[in-house]
This record gives sequence, C-alpha cells and structure tokens, in this order.
Amino acid sequence: MLSTYIISLREFLEIFLIIGVFLGISKKLGLKREKEILLSSVLGIAISLLLPILMFMVGEKARFIFTEKNAELIEGYLMIFSGFFIGYVIISLHAFWKLNQNKLLHNARQKLKNNVFDLSLFFLIIFFIIREGFEIALFTSTISLFSQFKDNMLGLGAGFVTSLVFGAATFFAYIKFPIHKIYKATEYMLILLGAVFIKGGIGELMEVYFDIHLSRIVPLPLKFLPDASTFAGNVIKNLFGLDQNFSLAKLAIIIFYILLISFLLRKQAASLKMK
Repeated sequence: MLSTYIISLREFLEIFLIIGVFLGISKKLGLKREKEILLSSVLGIAISLLLPILMFMVGEKARFIFTEKNAELIEGYLMIFSGFFIGYVIISLHAFWKLNQNKLLHNARQKLKNNVFDLSLFFLIIFFIIREGFEIALFTSTISLFSQFKDNMLGLGAGFVTSLVFGAATFFAYIKFPIHKIYKATEYMLILLGAVFIKGGIGELMEVYFDIHLSRIVPLPLKFLPDASTFAGNVIKNLFGLDQNFSLAKLAIIIFYILLISFLLRKQAASLKMK
C-alpha cells in the first residue's frame, strides 16, 4: 500500500498542479474557462485512475498461477526492473517530458491569456493527465503482482486525495505556494523507493539461485525496529528498506543506488543548464 501511495502521490501531485495552474490563470484573469478546464481534467483523471486499477486487477489474477519458487524469482526480477525503471524515469524520461511539457504549458497559458479555449487545449490537458496515469500503472506493475488488490486501491486512493489537497492549495495560492519543495521531496522518496526495490530484488535472487542471504553478510541487526510481520515493521521495511535483520550488504546496495541516481541527476542538471 505504501509504495503505491508514494507513486500515486508523486504522479497525481503533478496532475493537480497542472490543473491548479490552469484554473489559477483562468480565475486570476477573469477568463471564465473553469468549466472547460474542469471537464477535460475530470476525463483525464478518470482514465488515469482506470489504468492502474486495470493493472491491479491483472496482478490480482496473475498471482494465483505462480508457484512459490517462480513467484520469488519473478518478484526478484521485477523489483530490480522497477528500481532501474524508476531511476530511468526520474533521470531521463521526466527530463524529456519536462522540456516538452514546459513548452506546451507555455503555449496553453498563452491561449488562456488570449481568452482562447479550443479543442487542442482541451485534449492537451487530458494528455498531460493521462501521461501521469500511465506512469502510475507502469511503476505499480510489480507491486500489483505481490500485493492485495484492496491494499493497492487504498494506496492509490490515499495518494489521489493527498495530491488533491495540494492541487487545491495551488489553485487558491497560485504560484506563491512553495509546491516545488513538496515535488522535490516526492522525488527523493521515489529514489529511496527505487533503492529498496533493487535491494529486495537482489536479495530474492541471491537466495533462490545461490542460497545466499544478504542479512548474513556483515550483519547490522536493528532489533529495536518492530518485526516485519507487524504493520509498523512492514511500513519501515517497504519505505526505508530497514528491518531487524539488516546488514552492511543491504546498506551498501541502497547507498550505491542513491549515489548513482544522484550523480546522474547532477550530471543531467549540468547538461540542461548548458543548453
């Protein structure tokens, strides 16, 4: 649930920021285009919610055809894939979309300021929103296979509601609200989530193929943490990658991933400044 919540919070936050900015411009300039903006937004949000829900349903059905060993192998590979995919999206795909999105948003804002609302702008807002829903479905493809449908739905719903609150704040405060800090914080949370996926995936594959347990490689026991079978322990394990049977090997994987993604982000930022 928590992983789904973080992912949906990040993506829905961007959705409601876009909607908030458009509504803010329309309201601020007295254009009276709120109905058209809300209509296109509702259509886009409906599709964006449908995409991950379909993924959850597929995952719920697929879980029953796996044997225990096959499930562990598939989970390991998918967790590693998800970890690297999250890193890829944060580094390159989001940068690509941002460059194009900024240009498209600028054109959309100009149309609003010129009191023009045509079909291209209508579908442009829908496109922005559906893209985020598609990313939620991709990011949660692994989680949906190994989590209960109701847990995934709770995470999706909680992320949606939290993002809606921030989106409403953007509309009322418009650009004055320091939303970039929240957006940056969710980026850090996604990087950590990617590190936890990689650590979990490597751990699963090492156990299945080589009977090697990462928890036994230079153990760093954290017995003060709640057991992973409890709700609190499960949250800490899934969100931060920490558990009672922690080790230096697990810590090294998490730190290596975070440093790698951070380095690539700095490199990307430097190249974008040069452009």
